[in-house]
Amino acid sequence: MDNIWQGFIKQKQMDNMKISNRGLCWLKDTESKVLDTHGRHIIYDDKTGKPISANAPLPKGATIGYGHLIKPGEDFRNGISESKATELLRADIATAERAVRNNIRVPLTQNQFDALISLAYNIGTTNFANSTVVKYINNPKFRSSTYPNLESAWKTWNRSQGKISNGLINRRQNEWNMYNNGI
Repeated sequence: MDNIWQGFIKQKQMDNMKISNRGLCWLKDTESKVLDTHGRHIIYDDKTGKPISANAPLPKGATIGYGHLIKPGEDFRNGISESKATELLRADIATAERAVRNNIRVPLTQNQFDALISLAYNIGTTNFANSTVVKYINNPKFRSSTYPNLESAWKTWNRSQGKISNGLINRRQNEWNMYNNGI
């Protein structure tokens, strides 16, 4: 009975987990951003990382702050402050936090949770929910013919627009170090 109760308590603790301040700072350092000469975040094309003119029509993938995809009706033509960029990031991360809490069925350390938030935020919550990563974490006996272990399943998310990206290779390695080693 004690093991069941302890498992329940651990699951409840995870239900309340949020990204740590350290994880948030790491994610801010990892995500792209484009600043103007006054230090304000400006709109950029997520595919190229290049700024978009304030008068130009917004292309698909128009982004501001730390990876916030601009939604219809949002107007950031005058740029945004650092605090607004952080506010948008926190709101966007909330979706990734829910995805991790809803899909991972085992207790996690804070570092593991933070690493999974970064992965889910970057690959999207649907991709995350359906990933082999989730299957491996939830079931240590899980086996995949494509990915022999959790690390290989994690690091397979290294493509952007169909091409292997050195930036994503580095990001996955850093996330893996955070998840596996607490670094």
